Amino acid sequence: MTDLLKGKRGLIMGVANERSIAWGIAKAMANAGAELAFTYQGEAFGSRLKPLAESVGSDFTVDVDVTEDASLDTAFSQLADRWPTIDFVVHAIAFSDKSELTGRFLNTSRANFKHSLDISAYSFIEIARRAHPMMVENGGTLMTLTYQGSNRVVPNYNVMGVAKAALESATRYLANDLGPEGIRVNAISPGPMKTLAGAAIGGARKTYKHTGLNAPMRENATLEAVGGTAVYLASDAGACTTGEIIRVDGGFHVLGMPQQEYL
Repeated sequence: MTDLLKGKRGLIMGVANERSIAWGIAKAMANAGAELAFTYQGEAFGSRLKPLAESVGSDFTVDVDVTEDASLDTAFSQLADRWPTIDFVVHAIAFSDKSELTGRFLNTSRANFKHSLDISAYSFIEIARRAHPMMVENGGTLMTLTYQGSNRVVPNYNVMGVAKAALESATRYLANDLGPEGIRVNAISPGPMKTLAGAAIGGARKTYKHTGLNAPMRENATLEAVGGTAVYLASDAGACTTGEIIRVDGGFHVLGMPQQEYL
């Protein structure tokens, strides 16, 4: 897909390390010719991100706390000073208290429920609002990351399943709002992956193994596959795709029960 994104510029939010889904997307987009900017939260993540950003030719990294309006305003102001227009934003941000990603959903605390939905779902709306003026002239693409725990019960996913359901609904409403201005909004739903975020979920190894054994393709999603999907969505080839939840999970979502050999 060389040069599929040549001449396009965009922001990647949520790279934690080289195994992040956001980093898989960033690499694929850079290989397709895109110019990239990055956000991170906190000095520790910033120190990990900088060499990765430099490896794809980016010298723009900015610290952002998505729960703070002033922080978001500052980041997008700095981005607009660099690039008056952008073509895409990748939102790969989610958080929940690790202690509430085990046990029963029944015991979700009010505080963590609010915090999880604020960071994991509402932040996408805030980001879309700020990206909108930078896309309204030429159109563009907003994309986020979700997971099948949004619509099917996944053990230990708990409040994150509710947050992802809200995120998917927000994706559809934003797609309707922004479509008349040529701005597309989609979500990518990979299967379980070996990432820093995924490791926080109780029983992650069992989930990863179960999915890989039972998916029709008999394997889990790869960073390259997710990255390629993001490139398609950001490219002109995705011009008529919006409001979608695109699954990149080896087909696991179509199953009604495990494969016969694992019953």
